[in-house]
Amino acid sequence: MAWVISKYFLTAVVVVVVSEVAKRSDKFGGLIAALPLITVLTLIWLNIENQSAEKIANHAWYTFWYVLPTLPMLLAFPLLLPRFGFWPALLIYIVATAGCFALFALCVRRFGIELL
Repeated sequence: MAWVISKYFLTAVVVVVVSEVAKRSDKFGGLIAALPLITVLTLIWLNIENQSAEKIANHAWYTFWYVLPTLPMLLAFPLLLPRFGFWPALLIYIVATAGCFALFALCVRRFGIELL
């Protein structure tokens, strides 16, 4: 149980650090947020917990494919925010990202990549 609590704590620290840095510097906060910190931590946790190399590699593989359809909405959110306000823009962002993901999953299925 102590291990799980430690993982929660360290992961939460990363999120708090990113949000605190973003308050002070948009560019540096964005840079840190763009780094795959949570993915790296997850890969470390999986390795420490003696998961197979295949399991760890699969996690990295699917993370790559799941990130791609989120990128267009990261460009759209700054345009949505001043027009609709934070909460409506966030809701549009979430729904549109889900739509982008579904369309992307259908497209890559043709190449033998099953995301859903």
